[in-house]
Amino acid sequence: MGGTNPYIEKANIELPKKGYKITYHFLENDKTFEVEVDPLKIPYCETGLPGSILNTALGSGIDIEHACGGVCACSTCHVIVKKGLESCPEPTDDEYDELEEAPGSVLQSRLACQCVPNGTMDIVIEIPAWNKNAVKEGIAT
Repeated sequence: MGGTNPYIEKANIELPKKGYKITYHFLENDKTFEVEVDPLKIPYCETGLPGSILNTALGSGIDIEHACGGVCACSTCHVIVKKGLESCPEPTDDEYDELEEAPGSVLQSRLACQCVPNGTMDIVIEIPAWNKNAVKEGIAT
């Protein structure tokens, strides 16, 4: 599932012009995956903004939770950018609004569907163990 959300502010993104590496570290199971991002392959799939952390992960076979389909309408793709945050654009007000709902949000928190690194440096991402999709998990809200 993917697409765009016509009700949110467009993110000011700059697609990478050269390759770089994203390291994904899942805290729940302590697994780490590295992806060499090739700017010529963007978008990697149809979910999230083209070139986003989520788009690159899913297109590389790495599953990050994304209940809304990557359109900035939930916070299940909450990640923490541990290294390389300065290569990512400032979040939009809509992204900040969704991040307020993410448990354990910190200053380096981003929505993987909205954060598009510009490729000027490698980045390291942590996926919190508590990212939950209430529908998938059968949690009553």
